[in-house]
This record gives sequence, structure tokens and C-alpha cells, in this order.
Amino acid sequence: MMKKVIPNSPEILTTTVGSYPLPSWLTALPSEEALIDATRVIIDIQRQAGIDLPTDGELYRFDINHPDTNGMIDYFVGAMDGVRTKVGRSDWLEFSQKSTMSFREKPAGVVESALGEGGLNLFADCSRAVRIASAPLKFTVTSPYMLARTLLDKHYENFEALTLAIAEILAQQASDLPSACVQIDEANLPGNSADWPLASQAINMILDNINTERAVHLCFGNYSGQTIQKGTWHDLLDFINSLHVDHLILELAHRPQSDLDALADIDAKIKIGIGVVDIKINHIETADEIAQRIDEATKELGNGRVRWVHPDCGFWMLKRSVADRKIEALVKGRNRFLGI
Repeated sequence: MMKKVIPNSPEILTTTVGSYPLPSWLTALPSEEALIDATRVIIDIQRQAGIDLPTDGELYRFDINHPDTNGMIDYFVGAMDGVRTKVGRSDWLEFSQKSTMSFREKPAGVVESALGEGGLNLFADCSRAVRIASAPLKFTVTSPYMLARTLLDKHYENFEALTLAIAEILAQQASDLPSACVQIDEANLPGNSADWPLASQAINMILDNINTERAVHLCFGNYSGQTIQKGTWHDLLDFINSLHVDHLILELAHRPQSDLDALADIDAKIKIGIGVVDIKINHIETADEIAQRIDEATKELGNGRVRWVHPDCGFWMLKRSVADRKIEALVKGRNRFLGI
């Protein structure tokens, strides 16, 4: 399978973050054929809007029984050996008492033995999307740190060991993915910045095994339009600069101005992606609003530092009519800023 290459121009590229609203007909009558058709639709919507690096929409990860996380957790840990996903009352109580994830009382699973890849097959899911796409595609992987925080561990009994065990599995899975870019998603560390050395070690294990463009997406969470994690980009600079990454995908449209100021201290070798579309609201940004946000970022960070513009996070909580119009505005705003 020939890997498509990310374009070199224009100087600022557009991308989406990962998830996209599921077509209603896919949830009503799911099948492999319907999934392929739906993935084709979602990729084509992005391409027709002019997105330079679309994602597959993560449609195959959605589980109607776990709508609060869109499958970004359960898709990974539910497939692994060593994890029991039938969670009883005692597990629920134990996790809720130990967990620092105040917005989640129920664990995604219980670790009862050494973890293994089990039925996890990122290559198959990535290959399906790449075959459908006729342009460069980005594939997303949830961070091992974030996954570890959702589990009740009764085997390793050590959070670092658990996190690194997950990282080892994901690093093996990510080694031969045929997409033009692989992105690691982390939405929990921004609220727990003191854990950055462990999170960095685990994420770098995966990044070092990727043989294509490497990206890391960082945000402060999104549950029904709510920001879950408290923190700032200033708190995360050591973590960001430790990453073995080519470019970043950062939440900024829903963040204070001070967070943009912090990005000036990111290592010059790391390309910066800035969120210019707010996914926590239904307002459709205008091209002028998008262009203004890009202009503010380039003035603050300097010419050439902003390489990517994108939504703050995935679109799965929004209606498709809203998501579609937001990515159209994203491209139009980028084009307006660049004068193309």
C-alpha cells in the first residue's frame, strides 16, 4: 500500500483532530459495508471542504454503550488481553474512591493480568481508511497515560508500570501504520501536569516507533461542551518540549489569551498547530474570525511558527450540519489569511 505524502504547501495546512459525528444511518443499521460507506462520506466531506490532512472520523470506535468517550478509551483497552470489561459494583466503588478523574466514576476495565494486544489491530483499521482515502490521511491513537488513568489496576499495582505496559503495546501497533501521519491524543495530562515525565516517556515510546509524520494532540477535555481539565499551556512547556514529535495540535480557540503567549517558548524544531475552531459551541465561525485568530497567533509566535490550523478537538459531540460548516469556515479562513 503506497503511503500518501502530506503536501508541502501552502505554508499553513489545515487538518481535523480525529472524531466526526456519526451518520445516523450507521448507528441505525451498523455493518462493515455501512462503516466503509460512512468512512468514505466523512473523508470526502473533509476533502471537498479543502482540508489538507483529513482523519477517518474514528467511526469504528464508537460504542453506543459508551457515548461519553466516543470509543477513544474503550476501543483500545476493551480489546487488550488482561482487561476485564464487565465491571461490577465493587469495581465501580473501588475505582471511584481511588480515582482522581472526578468526571468518571466507572472504570473502563479492570486489569487482572499482564496486558497483551489481544484483539487490538490498529493496522487493519488504519488500512481500511487509507484504502478509502485518495489523499493523505491522519490516524489517531489515544495516549497510554490517558488510558491508564481510566483503569482499575489489580495486577501491576503500580501506575507507572501500567502506563508503560500500555505504551509498549501501542508502540508495537504503531510501527507500520500506512497513514501519512499518526497522532497521539492526550486530554488528561493537561490537568495533571506534574505527571509529565511519565506521560512523556510513555508517549515517546510510541512516537519513536512511528515511521511517518508524528503528531501529538493536547486538549483540556470535552464532555458535552464542558472543559474537564484545569491547567494552562505554561504548565506543560517542559512536557511539550520533551516530546519526540514533528508537530503539535493544540486547543486554543476555547482558551484564554495567556495560553497563546506560552507557545512562544516551544522548541523551534516542533511545528505548532493552533486550534482556531471552537468545538464546545455551535456558533459557526466566519472566515474573518478564523483569519483573525491565525493573524494573532503568527504575530505572537513569529512568521513560520504556525504550520497547522484545526479545530480544538474532535467533532463527535456536534451535529454534522455544524461540523461540516465549521470545517468549511476553517479552510476559508486559512485561505483568507494567506490571500489564496
